[in-house]
Amino acid sequence: MFGIGQTEIFILLFIVLLLFGGAKLPGLMRNMGRSITEFKNGMNSDDEKDSDKAEA
Repeated sequence: MFGIGQTEIFILLFIVLLLFGGAKLPGLMRNMGRSITEFKNGMNSDDEKDSDKAEA
């Protein structure tokens, strides 16, 4: 995955935990998940608009 090994992932997670703290981390991950979902929905709706224009 992007040339990142297991050790590097653990180091990044540890740094994120230090920066944001344990209390804010669940909210941060929840917001990141929502952002990814909205991005995917936006990409899918854009594809649907393009296919509708092609049919007309």
